[in-house]
Amino acid sequence: LVAMLFHGFTPMFAGLTGLALTTILILGAALAARMSNLAFRYVFWLGLGLAAASFLTWGIYPVIAIIFALSLACLKVKGGRKTLHTIRSSLVDGAKQALPVGIACAVVGVIIGVLTLTGAASSFAGYILEVGKTSLFLSLFLTMLVCLVLGMGIPTIPNYIITSSIAAPALLKLGVPLIVSHMFVFYFGIMADLTPPVALAAFAAASIAKASPMRIGWKATHIAIAGFVIPYMAVYAPELMLQGNWTVFSSSYIVCKAVLAIVLWGGAAVGYMWTPLKLIERVFVTIAALMLVVALPVTDEIGFAMAVLFFVWHARQNRRALLTA
Repeated sequence: LVAMLFHGFTPMFAGLTGLALTTILILGAALAARMSNLAFRYVFWLGLGLAAASFLTWGIYPVIAIIFALSLACLKVKGGRKTLHTIRSSLVDGAKQALPVGIACAVVGVIIGVLTLTGAASSFAGYILEVGKTSLFLSLFLTMLVCLVLGMGIPTIPNYIITSSIAAPALLKLGVPLIVSHMFVFYFGIMADLTPPVALAAFAAASIAKASPMRIGWKATHIAIAGFVIPYMAVYAPELMLQGNWTVFSSSYIVCKAVLAIVLWGGAAVGYMWTPLKLIERVFVTIAALMLVVALPVTDEIGFAMAVLFFVWHARQNRRALLTA
């Protein structure tokens, strides 16, 4: 799919070709399984691969012809009809499961159209600048919310174009480095696929897990909450993205601090490290992680000290639990 997109094919054509090639693999496997000679299998797969590769020159028509020929062959071999029935059932089930995703995309189009055509997004960028004069953190938080809305259900490239053109200039005027400001808005634009109310990734997972999309979306956000702090750390410590007056030591230090913060945030979010965490432990870990996010020497020392105390305490508690078990 990626190769076809880079060659200039449309996403629709690339997806259709991917499905067709997958069908060829399934039908080919059904036929190859009936071949007793290993050499015949190698020759069969080699010929099938070369024939399928012809779509790069002649388009989708050779692929359709190959599928038609393999389908006729499957009608003649044992188990072939069952394979055809499985493919048909999979196509029907896939179409049914794609309906919620399609509805979500349609709703997203309306939201994005309203924001862009009414100028609400541009007005909000000006509001971010006003807020940023007194609180950079609040501006970052509001920018995050806007990017989570603007990035709903949008492919990667349009996602970056929309978020970077609307939200990134405001951060740039607040003194955030160019690369960091663009990565901040793009990061949360991509995270929109994870967070409700749209959460296309959750809708796709819901169709597989047969569960509520909103429930999966909120659970995914809960588990991935640690990932939300990384862009903030990049803003307060641009060395994380090799920006500003960075050195190898400073960037390595920030990376280690970010990894530790992610571990602490993740443990506090899910309530588990080596063993389940009590409420007071989760609060303590959250404060320690928050200290590491703020890029001040004093807060770093407090955060590292609290992290060491927690790990020592938690290791002792875990050892006691193992001895009494």
